[in-house]
Amino acid sequence: MRPRRSILLALVVLLSVALAPLAGLPAWTSDDLGSRGWVWPVDRVRITRPFIAPPHPYAPGHRGIDLEASGVVRAPADGTVAFAGEVAGRPIVTVDHGDGLVTTFEPVSSDLAPGTRIARGQPVGAPAPGGHTAASEVHFGVRLDGEYINPLRLLGGVPRAVLLPCC
Repeated sequence: MRPRRSILLALVVLLSVALAPLAGLPAWTSDDLGSRGWVWPVDRVRITRPFIAPPHPYAPGHRGIDLEASGVVRAPADGTVAFAGEVAGRPIVTVDHGDGLVTTFEPVSSDLAPGTRIARGQPVGAPAPGGHTAASEVHFGVRLDGEYINPLRLLGGVPRAVLLPCC
């Protein structure tokens, strides 16, 4: 019985280490990113495509999360607009939050000019056509010191499920 338990424990450890990069988290570490008070950039949270960390910087992956966004897109934290304009025909807004944290929203159109200070929860723009997302969705990417990380690390994980009555 003991050898089976050892094998099972070894498999759990191996899977934890192997799957940690897919969740955008380094293996066996913790951080304080979730305690920074960030808020969701959309009113109704529905993740339509999760973060998928690439195995190396030039590999394919999904370096952010796609969110349903039927209304205003808001700043998840205080910051300064670093860029608001088009890149390859897609409207993009980038906000520098300091401490090496930068967020990018696309496709999002905005009237804000680079250098504008914004507060947590303040509107930064509205969903626009273009990009890889479906209509009424936005891509929300976060970089920490130039490296893409899973935005859920700053938002406290997956939002709590709300059970609705059935039948």
